[in-house]
Amino acid sequence: MPFAHQSFARDVSFLKAKATRQSVVGVVIALFALVVATTLAAYVQDGRLTWGGIVRAQQTNFVLWFLDLLPMFFAVWGQYVGSVMAHEAGAMVIDQTQELRTQTVALECKAHHETTHDALTDLPNRSLLHDRVVQAIHRAKRDGGRLALLVLDLDRFKEINESLGHFNGDRLLKQLAVRLQGVVRASDTLARLGGDEFAFVIPNVASDADLHKVAKTIQKAMDAPFSLEKLTLDVRASIGAAIFPEHGQDVDTLMQLADVAMYAAKQDNQGFVIYSSKLNMASPQRLTLMGELRQALERDELLMYYQPKFDNHCNRVTEVEALVRWQHPRHGLMQPAEFIPLAERTGLIKQLSLWVLKTVLHQSSRWREDGLEIAVSVNLSAHDLLDPELPDIIAGLLAQHSVPAKQLVLEITETAIMADPDCSLEILNRIAKLGVRISIDDFGTGYSSLAYLRKLPVTEIKIDRSFVMEMLDNPGDEAIVQATIGLAKSLGLDVVAEGVENDATMVKLKSLGCNLLQGYHISKPMAAKDFPGWQSDRESK
Repeated sequence: MPFAHQSFARDVSFLKAKATRQSVVGVVIALFALVVATTLAAYVQDGRLTWGGIVRAQQTNFVLWFLDLLPMFFAVWGQYVGSVMAHEAGAMVIDQTQELRTQTVALECKAHHETTHDALTDLPNRSLLHDRVVQAIHRAKRDGGRLALLVLDLDRFKEINESLGHFNGDRLLKQLAVRLQGVVRASDTLARLGGDEFAFVIPNVASDADLHKVAKTIQKAMDAPFSLEKLTLDVRASIGAAIFPEHGQDVDTLMQLADVAMYAAKQDNQGFVIYSSKLNMASPQRLTLMGELRQALERDELLMYYQPKFDNHCNRVTEVEALVRWQHPRHGLMQPAEFIPLAERTGLIKQLSLWVLKTVLHQSSRWREDGLEIAVSVNLSAHDLLDPELPDIIAGLLAQHSVPAKQLVLEITETAIMADPDCSLEILNRIAKLGVRISIDDFGTGYSSLAYLRKLPVTEIKIDRSFVMEMLDNPGDEAIVQATIGLAKSLGLDVVAEGVENDATMVKLKSLGCNLLQGYHISKPMAAKDFPGWQSDRESK
């Protein structure tokens, strides 16, 4: 606003200066005309120019009397015009200032609304929801009441986005937002957290039965089919709830626990679940870790370790498996089994998998620069195989780090594939077309059929360690290992045996024709900086 005032002040000064300049020009012209006319009149009257003749011309020629008045006229006219223009400029300043003030207030209101509301649905966003929950907690503490935070997530929404496009996915979310707004009371808050996830703040919750009624009302609002592109879609949602003060005393805790309940509802197809300590596998440490895992990714507390795979054909290590670890500030080095399930429950698995892929491909690129050609395998979650963006992400990362696609192996389990066979098959085929190799991890422990296995673009099978570790003492396990190796060879696949813990097992697997071995007898997982030295020492023996 000070800049606007300065601008308008300059405009007024300019207008005044312009009017004054014109009046001065008029006065000068009038004076010049008066001098010329008087001189000519004196010359015509006397036949020569003298001061006396000029004075007489002024006294006797009435035309010159009129010219004498012109300078005064122009001066008065200039002052008048300048005053009028200054008045108009002042009015303009007042009008434009008021208009700018109005526009500024409108823009501030719009900016504040955009920072606190979702652009697609115009519902409160995560930031505003946080403030609303904080206020609701303060009221509940003051009144001794309870409140509930509900998190809703659509089932199979990614398939809708993938098959009908993001535009129609957005249309569906808009329709859903309108329906949900019709469900909530004036005292409730409905917000969109992002993607297909919504949240409800329900104050004054008397009992769990009330929450079940709310959830049933929400689900009933979704019973009617949604219309998109002349199609009618039946859409269902999973809802999780956490209650203050029983489950948490702050916003972050309530949100995390509501997420846990929602994922439990989705996993068990229950529709609605209220949080209980059983969902965290009865471990207080796990409850705390859920809140710390997101921060661990941001703080770079995760580490990658690499376990070699020994190739019997060339008698050297040609591949390593990347294994993620969490360097926790209090609990020390944590194994994947302690936090991967948490990542899957809280929806962080995509972010975690992306971090692993970036780190592994960056390390692979550095090894290649040092002359070390080594393939790296990465484990994928069942949730990753439902992400249609995964092939494009992998293609972009391979290009970014200049790593050949054949140097990357993705390990997936039979269980992960069978969670959604059609979707998994499509995504795996897209990844295989990039040149990336696919490995079936823990083979023999799942329930996939051999007929379906033939459709998968796999290049490798990994025999589960539970069969390998007992094969020398258990004929049944030896038979399973031998049959798996035979199956892999008949399908033209490589076969990896995990759990090689001693030399006798290694010798036996070589005799059975297993071409890749992995286990503590070869090497424990190690940091990236230690691998080149280990590799050099082994080859020199």
